[in-house]
Amino acid sequence: MNDPTDIGRAFRAVAAVAAFTLLGTGVAIAQTAGNPGQEFKTPDEAALMRGFQGKIELDVRDSKPDWKPFIPPQAPKGAPNILFILYDDTGQAAWSPYGGRLEMPTLDGLAADGLTYTNWHTTSLCSPTRSTLQTGRTHWMNGYANVAEGAEGFPGYSTRFPKEVTTIAEVLQANGYATLWLGKNHNVPEVDVAPGGYRGEWPLQKGWDRFYGFLGGETNQWYPFLVKDNDFITQPYMPEDGYHLSKDLADQAIEMLRNKNASNPSKPFFMWFNPGANHAPHQAPKEWI
Repeated sequence: MNDPTDIGRAFRAVAAVAAFTLLGTGVAIAQTAGNPGQEFKTPDEAALMRGFQGKIELDVRDSKPDWKPFIPPQAPKGAPNILFILYDDTGQAAWSPYGGRLEMPTLDGLAADGLTYTNWHTTSLCSPTRSTLQTGRTHWMNGYANVAEGAEGFPGYSTRFPKEVTTIAEVLQANGYATLWLGKNHNVPEVDVAPGGYRGEWPLQKGWDRFYGFLGGETNQWYPFLVKDNDFITQPYMPEDGYHLSKDLADQAIEMLRNKNASNPSKPFFMWFNPGANHAPHQAPKEWI
């Protein structure tokens, strides 16, 4: 991308796009087959399994290493970029790609160029739905029979992913992808949403390289409860200076891509973009009212 000025340009830069709502609408563009997930082992782990096959002598000049310097996982050749958009509380019939009256020209273009999905099922609840999208498993098997604030001592209600659960971010990360999450999370137990809280369920511990957004089910769009990666932060500027969370998320998405491209432009990315504006509290910018 050459200095994009809005999120629409960033969205057009991807090779594969999927957009879903909690009521099951979806759009995808130019998807290509990838490789299944692989179990990644460091060189030390591999050597321990088969035995060290190099040579260690008193003089380094007489020693012989067993493996080459560590090389991070590389994505399969031709692996597409993936932009995955998730909206809360949006009816399938509302959007123009599905015949709705809300005109969405950017999404219309994406739908026209790609595939449109209309038969994806959700739980009609935030946290359970997000858990199934991350893992491909039913929400009960993820510990998310309820929202993250509703943890109880019953099977399926822990609101913590079992150890055997692997997220799509972990699979893609192990296959050479940059994994970027922006916006709403709602897959962190309420007791852990604190500066001194346990970080085990936070995004960066679940396969995501970067996170910018909020951990709860909703937040004030003018004064959000923001998290960047593993820390709470204050918003970059105030509403009187033009701040709105939706704009901030778009700006941060572009910045993440710029940072990735600056050091590794050939590395594909998986970006999960989760605006919070469709969920209460409904706080739209003045120009949209």
